[in-house]
Amino acid sequence: MATPLEILRRKFTAKTLLILFLTGSIISLFLPGFSWAQEEPATIEAPKTIEEIIAWGKSFFQKIREQLPQIVEKIWKEEVLPVWKKMYETWLSWWNSFIKIRFQNLWQKFTTLIREEIEKRKPQIEKEFQEEKEELKEEVQESKKSFWDKLKELIK
Repeated sequence: MATPLEILRRKFTAKTLLILFLTGSIISLFLPGFSWAQEEPATIEAPKTIEEIIAWGKSFFQKIREQLPQIVEKIWKEEVLPVWKKMYETWLSWWNSFIKIRFQNLWQKFTTLIREEIEKRKPQIEKEFQEEKEELKEEVQESKKSFWDKLKELIK
């Protein structure tokens, strides 16, 4: 059985070790230089007068007033609407697969019962309809007469 040191010797020859060493050396030489490219953070000073506080507050609220609609719109489109759409689609699939079928069956039973009852009572309903129609005709005639009588009284 080979020891870990023997395995490393087989995998890493002198050439690969030299390449790794040179690459590491070059990286370690350039790495500190990347920190020079960074800016120093701006120092924040406390306002010294009330006018500075007021000016800062106005600029702060101006930025909020300008950026808030875009932020709210982005949140609405990217986070809220997808959740509600998924909830609606889930509810709709549940409704179509379970509840809609049961309601359709109940509705068919209900309509057949109602149709049977209507067919039974149809002669009676037609008779009552004719009676109501006659009564309305009489009432309209009476109201016409009384309307003209009232109009004549107003003119006199």
